[in-house]
Amino acid sequence: MIKRSKLFGNQTRVTFCLPRETPAGTVSVVGSFNDWAPGRHELVPRRDGTRTVTVKLGPGEHRFRYLATGGVWLDDEYADELDDQGGRLRL
Repeated sequence: MIKRSKLFGNQTRVTFCLPRETPAGTVSVVGSFNDWAPGRHELVPRRDGTRTVTVKLGPGEHRFRYLATGGVWLDDEYADELDDQGGRLRL
């Protein structure tokens, strides 16, 4: 799931959330907003079993995917658009 909340100015707070059924190990959200760098935005486990991370993003289109331990790529069905290269957010 992806939650968005507008901040002051043109920034948007985007929270990326994965369900508890995701693969074990570390999961990061990587995308055009962080130069596709694993580990910069690592999802944190929550008490309810989900994992989340929050990122502030400016306006525009942002591409992203999730990268789990072992090189496992995951997509988010709640992206504005999905294709063979991952998801897109339009802010």
